Amino acid sequence: MYAVIFDVELQKGGQEQYLTIASKLKEQLVTMPGFCQLSLSFWERKEDIDNWKKNLDHMNAQALERAKLFKDYRIRLAEVYKDYTMETSKFEG
Repeated sequence: MYAVIFDVELQKGGQEQYLTIASKLKEQLVTMPGFCQLSLSFWERKEDIDNWKKNLDHMNAQALERAKLFKDYRIRLAEVYKDYTMETSKFEG
């Protein structure tokens, strides 16, 4: 399995248009062969992830979700091996 992590900083006033475009693209994304799901969070350090796992509100939410909402779930932790920005990438479009 592979993860594509897209993190964007929008220009001022660009959020509404971006969300409209993203919504339309998501409709296509979920129909693409090989697409699994969209759910992601970013963390600076592994220790921060461990602290979140121990957070009482998070633990209570997990108990409810396990009992009433989730049929199953899987959590994968990954380390970013490549990171580039609009300035450092070579776009050939």
